[in-house]
Amino acid sequence: MTKRVVFIVCLLSLVIASVYGAAAAPSAFKKAQADIIGKMGEIPKPSRAYRIGALEITLANPFWVTMKDGYVAAAKDFGFKVDVLAAPSESDTAGQLNFLETMVDKKYDALCVSPITPFNLIPGVEKATRKNVPVICVGTWLDEEAAKEAGAKVAALYSSDFEGQGYLGAKYIVDQLKKVGGGKVAIIEGLPGASQGEARKAGALKAFKESSAIKVVSTQPGNWDRNTALNITTNLIQAHPDLKGIFCANDTMALAAVEALKAVGKKAQVIVVGVDYIPEANASMKAKELDASVAQSPYLFGYVGAVAALKSLENSPLPKGISIPIALVSQSNLDQYNDWK
Repeated sequence: MTKRVVFIVCLLSLVIASVYGAAAAPSAFKKAQADIIGKMGEIPKPSRAYRIGALEITLANPFWVTMKDGYVAAAKDFGFKVDVLAAPSESDTAGQLNFLETMVDKKYDALCVSPITPFNLIPGVEKATRKNVPVICVGTWLDEEAAKEAGAKVAALYSSDFEGQGYLGAKYIVDQLKKVGGGKVAIIEGLPGASQGEARKAGALKAFKESSAIKVVSTQPGNWDRNTALNITTNLIQAHPDLKGIFCANDTMALAAVEALKAVGKKAQVIVVGVDYIPEANASMKAKELDASVAQSPYLFGYVGAVAALKSLENSPLPKGISIPIALVSQSNLDQYNDWK
């Protein structure tokens, strides 16, 4: 091939690349998925027809619906059956325990659970332990000391850095408010006693306290509930008309805070950040209403939990120390997270 031909071929390649674009880089979700599945190690084929039961917190929240999708996808990919159940609401601790005890009686080969609090499912996990049913904690966890005392054993825990989520979300508010000299902020917590909510509150307080320009004027439990968060926000803005920021322990409450602020014409004044990056949060951010959300992947929670249950049944080593990745999503990087789930 002559130098002239080589030059023409290279020139054409550059033209084609400029017109059609180079190969698209993997999205943030695809990178996270490849990384977390890689860390799970070799995934065995089921040696028999397994039935795995998964108990979530509630399917009334889109976060847990997406987590169910992860469970179902893993079951399809690796050839076992999974049933996903949940409590009627995010505060129904007794109802969730009743579901778990019924699931143990139904003789599932393994169980994946996401306790509402660190204590409410301990009796059900103890019952599963007595019947030699392996239990995987997914996302939330049991209190280690109380579970040990009750004889409730967990084969593995796969979770995320909940305190880091709170810190990331609050740090975004701090960084934005530094540009205008700081200001008053508030925290709308989750359900008191819920492990993820308590950790997010702790992380948010840590970030806020790092800046002398930030003053925390209120921290109140929103119980993961939209109406509760809306009422809290309405009262907050009346008590503190110069409020500048609100960190909410999940997106459901953050979206309610946005609506309450819009109703009184104060949204432009107050930065609102949530956690979970549910589809509704993505839509609100595209509309330039919700300012930011801390993304974690409920889909990967479910997928990894189901894979871990299969590995435990096949006596395959369960990797430890795996944390579902988190990221702060705002207007600056929103386009990188359009397929996040």
